Amino acid sequence: MSEKAAKQPHMERELNMSLMTPLRGLSSLAPKSLVLAGVTSVMLAHSATAEALQQIGVPVPDGTGFQPASTPVAVEAQGLENMVMWIIGVITVFVCALLLYVIVRFNAKANPTPAKFTHNTPIEVAWTLIPILVLVFIGSFSLPALFDQMEIPQADLTVKVTGNQWFWSYAYPDIAAADGSPVGFDSVLLEKKDLAAAGYKDTDYLLAVDNALVVPVNKVVKVEMTGADVIHAWAVPAFAVMHSAVPGRLGETWFKATQEGIYFGQCTTLCGQGHAYMPIEVKVVSQEAYDKWVEQAKGGNYQLASN
Repeated sequence: MSEKAAKQPHMERELNMSLMTPLRGLSSLAPKSLVLAGVTSVMLAHSATAEALQQIGVPVPDGTGFQPASTPVAVEAQGLENMVMWIIGVITVFVCALLLYVIVRFNAKANPTPAKFTHNTPIEVAWTLIPILVLVFIGSFSLPALFDQMEIPQADLTVKVTGNQWFWSYAYPDIAAADGSPVGFDSVLLEKKDLAAAGYKDTDYLLAVDNALVVPVNKVVKVEMTGADVIHAWAVPAFAVMHSAVPGRLGETWFKATQEGIYFGQCTTLCGQGHAYMPIEVKVVSQEAYDKWVEQAKGGNYQLASN
């Protein structure tokens, strides 16, 4: 069986299987020999190419806030959101207080004879200018943040990301493998039974993958994005990155991770039955660890002993 065939949903190869059966990765689809080989390669990942990495961009139980901002764009985005929330809060309190005052002061019992005026020029000028000034103030911060997000700096590394049903494929077009082709690999969800062997906790299920995207810290990473079948979306919250992977189009985004660690994301566009089972994992490592990983990746070993 080819690698591509092994990654096809089981329901496509077993017509009598229920359509509600979720896709849970390569190991549930491939022959036992491939499964054992995959698990063995994951276990060999602990031959050490990087020190243990902290999980930074990871969801936490009952969490309602942002993940730690780990890129300049994320810092700007979260700062902008906090500022706007304060502005919204002040406006909401002011409007509610004003409504309460009007209800108490000008109800029929407290004010039986209503005034008959129709205009108040100072108030009309104020409620027109103040919102304009508020919007201009917000725009003075939001537009630079938007431009920083959309304008890609000079890249230190380029990665091509392809969304598939239901896994991700990564390629490093500027790094040649032993056969001369670009270094590239598929990134598939790790099954529960394989988490411990790969150094993950049970709570990392639906987050951890067999082959993570590996990038160096404090380097500008340009991400080229496309889809192989339907529309997907590559999203890593700690990086403040979310970009659609559209078949037939090549989109671009970027990030610059400022802290070493493991970051998780998900496909955020409903892409079919296995949508919930195509997580994203990015390992940000030192330049030295990245260089070592690149050398072994050229030979076909994409594992990084870092979790």
